[in-house]
Amino acid sequence: MSVGASIHKYLKGDKYIWLILLGLTLASVLAVYSASGGMAHRYKGGDTEHYLIRHFLIIALGLGVTFICYKLDYMIYSRLIPLIFLVAIGLLIYTFFWGIEINEARRWVKIPIINLSFQTSDFGKLALIIFVARSISRKQAKIKEWGGAFVPIIFPIFIICLLIAPSDLSTSILLFVTCMLMMFVGRIKFKYIGLLILAAMVGFAFLILVGSFFPDIVRVSTWIGRVQEFLASSESVYQVQQSLIAIANGEWFGVGPGNSIQRNYLPYPYADFIFAIICEEYGLLGGLSIIAIFMFLLFRCSLIVYRSPKAFGAILAFGLALNLVIQAFANIAVSVNLVPVTGLTLPFVSMGGTSMLFSSISIGIILSVSRYIERVQAQEAQEKLVFQTGRIHESDY
Repeated sequence: MSVGASIHKYLKGDKYIWLILLGLTLASVLAVYSASGGMAHRYKGGDTEHYLIRHFLIIALGLGVTFICYKLDYMIYSRLIPLIFLVAIGLLIYTFFWGIEINEARRWVKIPIINLSFQTSDFGKLALIIFVARSISRKQAKIKEWGGAFVPIIFPIFIICLLIAPSDLSTSILLFVTCMLMMFVGRIKFKYIGLLILAAMVGFAFLILVGSFFPDIVRVSTWIGRVQEFLASSESVYQVQQSLIAIANGEWFGVGPGNSIQRNYLPYPYADFIFAIICEEYGLLGGLSIIAIFMFLLFRCSLIVYRSPKAFGAILAFGLALNLVIQAFANIAVSVNLVPVTGLTLPFVSMGGTSMLFSSISIGIILSVSRYIERVQAQEAQEKLVFQTGRIHESDY
């Protein structure tokens, strides 16, 4: 049996999503190897393979996690989500008070024994998306009601988003938008979603008020500074200026793999601004290819919504895909100076253990839903064939 036939036999679910995962991880290896060159010379004496090997191991771990989540029945997340949600709230509260502060933001906690840190907001995002998908699917009979469906769904959204916002506003906003779109797909009344947006604006005003009295708790000054810099001029933001230079250098076809110049000037070229490095080395065509891959991912997950026999699987897969795609576009928008600097990574492409891990979990769950749909369709086709065969045999008599 050939390799292709073996893959087709043992990897069920949407084959295009598997190819998307493969394409993004390959792009990540090439981009990180080039973008981390400057860091290797500064901290590892020019050992450029150090960060490549490290990133390759992270990717291998991520693919392993993807496979595990793909093999699990996705309905297990519906049963476990009350516990997962409580753990997420506990971790976010712990991070808020005692988390590790890096770059003036308290977003990380350190795991004992292995001495590694991870960003708890990523866990919170995953927990909230699963919780919202479960709530919407279970309340479909009274989804148009104010007290029966809308109110029980919005409170968890506000809890998680308000816990994330003080140290990571951009993640909180993107998560809120994702949940809002999930509610729209889940048939919640549009006027209720409008009220949700109004309530979010009130919550944001409350955060600004708290930040004006307690700047160490809520990073209002950082938010205002980034917006002012964005509105003033791209030249006032050093990293954006270097990002635009990198994109301009790439022109249509790029300067070639490993030939980036701006990686030596861009802060975090292997994470926050890796899209600019891709554009510099592979040109506008390379950048458009990354955008097209994420758009195709959203399209394939939209088909899952259409084909899924269960509301939970449909909304869960769509919510997870939205989260990945919106974050990707937010990262790209920063690189091309469409929005203020956010610090968000490019899913599956940027170097980073936490981002890769939870992105891998998300795509694994999406593939699990797709695998279930494929199995149901195969059973229906088999039953139809048996029925038709039986009718043919009956006609012989």
